[in-house]
Amino acid sequence: MLLFSITLCFECLTAQNSNIPFSAYQFNVPGSQILYKMVPIKAGSFLMGSNGKEKGRATDEGPQRKVTLSAFWMGAFELSRDEFDIFYKDENTSDNSTVDAITKPSPQYIDFSLGMGKEGGYPVNSLSQYSALMYCRWLYNKTGDFYRLPTEAEWEYACRAGSTTRFYFGDDQKQLEKYAWFKDNSDDKFQRAGLKLPNAWGLYDMLGNVSEWTLDHYEEKRMENMPPNSENPFAAPNKLRYPKVIRGGGYSDEADELRAANRTKSDPLMNRRDPQIPKSKWWLTDAPSVGFRIVRPLVQPSAEEINEFYKQYLGK
Repeated sequence: MLLFSITLCFECLTAQNSNIPFSAYQFNVPGSQILYKMVPIKAGSFLMGSNGKEKGRATDEGPQRKVTLSAFWMGAFELSRDEFDIFYKDENTSDNSTVDAITKPSPQYIDFSLGMGKEGGYPVNSLSQYSALMYCRWLYNKTGDFYRLPTEAEWEYACRAGSTTRFYFGDDQKQLEKYAWFKDNSDDKFQRAGLKLPNAWGLYDMLGNVSEWTLDHYEEKRMENMPPNSENPFAAPNKLRYPKVIRGGGYSDEADELRAANRTKSDPLMNRRDPQIPKSKWWLTDAPSVGFRIVRPLVQPSAEEINEFYKQYLGK
């Protein structure tokens, strides 16, 4: 699969790209004053998953595996409605075309924010993995830099920020309200990004608020089937639309669902009330707490490899 060649490409090009400054940076999409903040996540290894003694543990989280990852940047915040709307309202993209690489989302047939908040730093929500990746492709076309969703392993590595506990701040569930919006403190709605404390690497809302799409196809025995010492692992896409891996938990979830190792799989029922025929690839009527954040690998693949990557996931 091309994803494997892209991963290898990151490794083999590191030497010739060694002058790439690897530090936090901000950028704005041409035509917009909205700033994106990207945080550097250094290459390293960690134990992915949870051990058998962790409170709230599910069987699909183990056994733990040592994983080594290449360096990447990750968005400091979950993608906001303001940021997504630049894409949504871009007059240079075609409206839901099946052939255009920079297609924009189909019109929303209800208010997917459900009155919880839009402009002013609220996270974008109720969208599919397809929609999130189409945004990444649009962003690549606008900036020339390769953006995508994190792999499941990248997401957990970045979330843990060097920790080995249930939550990235420790095991004490009573401290969770300082770091995350969840069932106990959210008033059953998502909140503006960045109001809670970040993790040790400067990432906000990795737990709670809205849950986040990853690249990986969900496999129940993923950890069991993963080699003991894996480098840049991911479960590659297949022909099935579902299930995909969602991480982090959302504003309506119990504390156990916000643990760093917790894995959630997508489900067709997330779009059960969609009135369209066929059902929308873009929006999810019954998943108001699903959003995403972007990553950018330190070393960028070639344009041909990037286009092939998007083709694998998006079918065009």
